[in-house]
Amino acid sequence: MTKPSVLVTRRWPAAVEARLAEDYNTVLNTGDTPMSPAEIRDALKHYDAVLPTVTDTLSAEALDVPTAQTKILANYGVGYSHICEPSARELGMTVTNTPDVLSECTADIAMTLLLMVARRAGEGERELRAGNWTGWRPTHLVGTKVSGKTLGIIGYGRIGQEMARRAHHGFGMDVVIYNRSHVAPDVLAKCNATQVDTVDDLLPLCDFVSLHCPGGAANRQLINGQRLDLMKPDAFLINTARGEVIDEHALIQALMFDTIGGAALDVFDGEPRISSDLLQCDNLVMLPHLGSATKEAREAMGFRVIENLNDFFNGKNPRDKVI
Repeated sequence: MTKPSVLVTRRWPAAVEARLAEDYNTVLNTGDTPMSPAEIRDALKHYDAVLPTVTDTLSAEALDVPTAQTKILANYGVGYSHICEPSARELGMTVTNTPDVLSECTADIAMTLLLMVARRAGEGERELRAGNWTGWRPTHLVGTKVSGKTLGIIGYGRIGQEMARRAHHGFGMDVVIYNRSHVAPDVLAKCNATQVDTVDDLLPLCDFVSLHCPGGAANRQLINGQRLDLMKPDAFLINTARGEVIDEHALIQALMFDTIGGAALDVFDGEPRISSDLLQCDNLVMLPHLGSATKEAREAMGFRVIENLNDFFNGKNPRDKVI
């Protein structure tokens, strides 16, 4: 029996690519660069499955293929706001994602960013590398204590809950959360978390605010100028969700005029393009989208994609079907 044809849009861990090659008629994007809408349209005409990542914009334009051969988009990652849902539905495509397996590592990066911005670690490293450190002194790069402070979490799914666990049980932080749906009392109790009704209710309460909500149109610029003004003047904003969740122009203004304490970002609106004004903000820590970048998580994500493919091509409902 002929194996289904599969296109992998970026290079994946070697162990995952090897398994895909065993199980499917697999073609790799050896150039390892994001595909254009035209390239995606061509792929949809010739492959039974396309395996995209967050760097592939599967817009209405890219999915404008009425005669698509592709019947499943098995996404490598949790978020799928880069896939046009109405177009995928119109084409009758199944879309899957990879939850669970990257939650811990993404929460680790969020906690890393929180600690870095609070303790001015980015500034310190830049100073050392530039050869400008003149030695210890009592007033040098004085930061903010993390232990015992209040952390606000926007989006209390798997990653948000892992972030709460690290903050509460590791650093004794009080946890306040906003989630678009009601969170069960037993889930909140695990970290003694308090749920509030709105984002606006949460922001003034917190010393740190960490974003773990989905991207997409519904949450675009969820954190805008008005909401940044609701934060404490010495509070910090951490984003490992999606870049579009923050109005970057408003954030730049808040950082440059010191209306918040600082920010730490792993994701950017329009990445890999980074605003030159962001680069000028010393009270900002930036990482190049490293949330799930561990060997363990990236391999587990790939194998989860394969499980979804196996289910689909064996006539079963994939475990991680989102569309």
